[in-house]
Amino acid sequence: MAYDAFLLLSFGGPEGQEDVLPFLENVTRGRGIPRERLETVAGHYRKFGGVSPINAQCRALVEALRPRLDLPVYWGNRNWHPMLADTVRQMRDDGVQRALAFVTSPFGSHSSCRQYLDDIALARAEVPDAPVIDKIRQYHDHPGYIAPHADAVRAALDALPSRMAARLVFTAHSIPTSMNAASGPGGTGRYLAQLRETAALVAAEAAPELGWDLVWQSRSGAPHVPWLEPDVNDHLEALAKEGVTEVVVSPIGFISDHLEVIWDLDEEARATAGRLGLAFARAATPGVDPRFVDMIRQLVDERVLAHSNVRHALGTVPTWDFCPADCCVSPKRA
Repeated sequence: MAYDAFLLLSFGGPEGQEDVLPFLENVTRGRGIPRERLETVAGHYRKFGGVSPINAQCRALVEALRPRLDLPVYWGNRNWHPMLADTVRQMRDDGVQRALAFVTSPFGSHSSCRQYLDDIALARAEVPDAPVIDKIRQYHDHPGYIAPHADAVRAALDALPSRMAARLVFTAHSIPTSMNAASGPGGTGRYLAQLRETAALVAAEAAPELGWDLVWQSRSGAPHVPWLEPDVNDHLEALAKEGVTEVVVSPIGFISDHLEVIWDLDEEARATAGRLGLAFARAATPGVDPRFVDMIRQLVDERVLAHSNVRHALGTVPTWDFCPADCCVSPKRA
């Protein structure tokens, strides 16, 4: 299939103190999140000058991709500038007819996949004569995603007093259990299945001799709504009671060091580990690791050169180019 542009599609984040609350209002619009909860989260951003690292990370990824792709590279966000509709308008004005979109979440769920498809549809509806935009497949088990995470785990292990005493703790963004149940075609729990596979692949490559767990972070919902558990801090408490003395925490659910990684892990989880007397090392995320950048180029090639039948995948949870209508529907509609 012919494409004449590449679109990096991300979550977005504030870039100054005055952006923080408007950004959070965009994120939570229609969800009934209490104002006091927004103020609490705003405090996390304000500790870092009101700046989320995600936009700078997207700029770095755009610059890393430009020499690797034979397509003009655009960037748009779901929740903050550059807003997706503005980017789509610029693409149209530049004469783009059909673009391929890479989303900065590797996994399938309503919030991490389907909602981005909805964002694309809404942005195109705002722009007369908008280009067609197709989303690149999920990539939770691509070698270019697994290898940087595995190397980061090895480096974190080297920072601990005794590698053989460590426990690997893999983290990802928690979602409501109903959203996980609705993820995948017809509701197959795809989000959890993919993350378990990612964790197993990273552990097998980085330290097959060590035990590991998959836990969750960044819960933001109402207390009465069940979300995926355990929380990383609760899990560290449990490990300490079991006699574990060292942990490597690896945020396999993230492609770069979002604010959730910096706050939830570098601040809160590290403090929990310190209180419990656990030696703590946090593994890095891929960022602009050359293997990750090459992965994106390979995913583009898969679609542009569809006749080649080359598909890079280390796991068994399937991926596909076009999601069916009943894939990762909103839990409210499931």
